[in-house]
Amino acid sequence: MCGTTRLEDALCAVGLGVDALGFIFYHKSPRNISPVKVSEIIKKLPPFIDCVGVFVNSSVTEIQSVAEAGLSYLQLHGDESPKFCREIKAQLPFQKIFKAFRVGSESSAADFSRYNDCVDGFLLDTYVKGESGGTGLCFDWAIIEKLELQKPFLLAGGLSVENVAEAIGAVAPHALDVNSGVESAPGVKDHAKIRKFMDIVKKADFTSR
Repeated sequence: MCGTTRLEDALCAVGLGVDALGFIFYHKSPRNISPVKVSEIIKKLPPFIDCVGVFVNSSVTEIQSVAEAGLSYLQLHGDESPKFCREIKAQLPFQKIFKAFRVGSESSAADFSRYNDCVDGFLLDTYVKGESGGTGLCFDWAIIEKLELQKPFLLAGGLSVENVAEAIGAVAPHALDVNSGVESAPGVKDHAKIRKFMDIVKKADFTSR
């Protein structure tokens, strides 16, 4: 569950079986959160919950300083190059890196393959011109097959209680990333929607690609 801004939402999510919480460190996002607040939330979480930091074209120094809050994954959601990802991996060897891509009709396998040696996985979001993500819109999942992904991937982009079962059946992702689909307002999670979403996910049939 991404876009976490409140402790009560975090505790609800993990109590219902969410494996990882995402925190957005991007000042233009309505779900932006400070490293201090993230650290406070992480200290109150139960063990074995992964915490993901979402960054958009941040510097290595900025990412390093925030990672100390207790992040286990770094999600790079901007225009970060393979060279930049290698530098991050060298500086932060204990955090895993997911490179996010905004998928659209122009996406190709070559976009992804050049990152194979420097990231641990990909996140597939929806391409919307001028937006870095978090649009609440789906992309055409049929595109994924032509991308020939060689790394695990998280499916994002407009997932909700209405379409998550279909998404799992059609795509068989390694994991799901939900945000606005379980909100009542940006950064405010709807606990009833989280429960329904997780009920559907638990019943779905995840199969290997």
